[in-house]
Amino acid sequence: MENQRLEGEKYKVVWGLPIYSSDTISSIAYAGEEILLVLFPVLGLMATSTLVKVMCAIIGLLAILVICYRQTIDAYPGGGGAYIVGVDNLGTISGLVAASSLSVGYILTVAVSSCSGAAAVISAFPVLAPFKAWIAFAVVCLLTWGNLRGMRESAVMFGLPTYFFIISILVLIVTGFVKAATGNVPISESTELAQTAGDVSVFLILRAFASGCTALTGVEAVSNGVPSFQEPSTKNAKLVLTLMACVVGFTFISTAVLTNIYQITPSDSSTAIASLAAAIFGGSSIWFYIFQIATVIILSLAANTAYAGMPLLLAMVAKDGYLPRQFTQRGARLNFSNGVILIFFLASFLIFAFNADTHALLPLYATGVFVSFTISQAGMFMHWYRKKTAGWKKKAAVNAVGTLICAVVCIVIAVTRFLEGAWVVVILIPLLVVMKLAIRKHYDNVYEQLKVTENLDEKIHKHDFQGTSAAKVILPVQNMNKSFIKALNYSLSLNPKEIEFYNVSEGDEHEKILEEGLEKLHIPNAHFSSDVTYFRNFNDVLLKHIDEELDKLEKGEMLTVVIPQLVCKKKIYSVLHNQTSIQLKIALADKRNVTVASIPYIIS
Repeated sequence: MENQRLEGEKYKVVWGLPIYSSDTISSIAYAGEEILLVLFPVLGLMATSTLVKVMCAIIGLLAILVICYRQTIDAYPGGGGAYIVGVDNLGTISGLVAASSLSVGYILTVAVSSCSGAAAVISAFPVLAPFKAWIAFAVVCLLTWGNLRGMRESAVMFGLPTYFFIISILVLIVTGFVKAATGNVPISESTELAQTAGDVSVFLILRAFASGCTALTGVEAVSNGVPSFQEPSTKNAKLVLTLMACVVGFTFISTAVLTNIYQITPSDSSTAIASLAAAIFGGSSIWFYIFQIATVIILSLAANTAYAGMPLLLAMVAKDGYLPRQFTQRGARLNFSNGVILIFFLASFLIFAFNADTHALLPLYATGVFVSFTISQAGMFMHWYRKKTAGWKKKAAVNAVGTLICAVVCIVIAVTRFLEGAWVVVILIPLLVVMKLAIRKHYDNVYEQLKVTENLDEKIHKHDFQGTSAAKVILPVQNMNKSFIKALNYSLSLNPKEIEFYNVSEGDEHEKILEEGLEKLHIPNAHFSSDVTYFRNFNDVLLKHIDEELDKLEKGEMLTVVIPQLVCKKKIYSVLHNQTSIQLKIALADKRNVTVASIPYIIS
């Protein structure tokens, strides 16, 4: 796809809603169960009534987050969410902490969602239990393939099934309440709460609340992906966020009430939502299996929110130099394909490392996300305090409340689930921040080493240039730095009859600046030429140009392609640079009458 098609690839509200809300909507399939798993061992049948109260608290927190993120979208229409807000208002470290937290959350979203989808399959077909990890892996493979097809195609591919689940859950809710209203449901008497349970009820409720907060992990995705919406992007993004809150809030409280009415309890053989569907529809009815299929689909597609949000986040962080620059490049279908591929590998690793056990992965889940929530709200509070625009006090007050609540929830989750696995995230986030700072330091170091501070004419060896060799040199050039100068001096040492400075660009101003700078060098028998590509296939354009120049050669002439190449002393840093010189050498190896000279420039 050419660059001009990017706007047409962006989401409208009808597709943006399922893409960016599937994670939060899917939480209905496991958030209630996670709360019950905490409450039931202590409260018994009273756990279901307590579930309703805990779910009300979670819905209240959801409302606060939505109000806060609507303000974030207005203030930062360029996207980036917590990362941009943190950097702009609280400093670089805060922004990197937010980005690292979100990245961990996105990867866990994919792993948890695919494992939950596999669990739903096994609830309907227990014979497949030994293949749970492979089922989850197959889901990740499908999502990766779909997202590599492009934004519009993935929206249709994954959006329709999300609407299918929304309709299915509404049918479940309506049917459940109708049966309850007509007296077709036997109501179990709640057992009395034991005295020992009363002594630990506060801590117990906090643990249950922390478990249920995994339902809110996808709320920030819309604010991260504002640029992915069609214009007016901010209006469409806010509408999607509001619609998501309405759908999620209604389904959360409705299923929690139904769970209490039908006295659904945790089971090793079936998920809580599957047990609720069996109680309402009948375990052998066609509607039960339709609902299970819809549940499998939404749990699997919930990961698509991460595929929509994380590559864009990585691109923004990489653009600032804190991640490899490869993450800023759009693939053949105009998506950030390198980010998509990274999600695939990391999520697949987690699936097999935890044997697709959702309950083992969930303790790692919400801690990092609420760190980013807290930074985002604190950053927005500082934003309004500094800008003091119209109505800033009211907006700042909203974000102050959001900051306090998110910070408290973050601490509660970290404390209550620390030994269950949250400690991994607490350690991992600082390590990721240190890694990002090291990457930025390396890029700054490379820039300083390549920067030309002296007069270029004094560095170029052209005093003995005679142009006697029956050869033409093509020197690809992107920047006039020290690596280019070394390659140019080698080209001059060949005494070619012609030197062509060749540039491939996307038609920006940099091409004109580069041409003017090269003309000032006054290199004998040298000229500048360029081609424009709107498909980001720079190497392909260069190879095509080389083929055209080969056809112009006379008998006995050779074409020499001189390629500047950065070489890192520390090999680990090589992955931070596009190894285009290696790719070009491989592509040119079988071409007759072409000599490839790779000119290394070593950087520390």
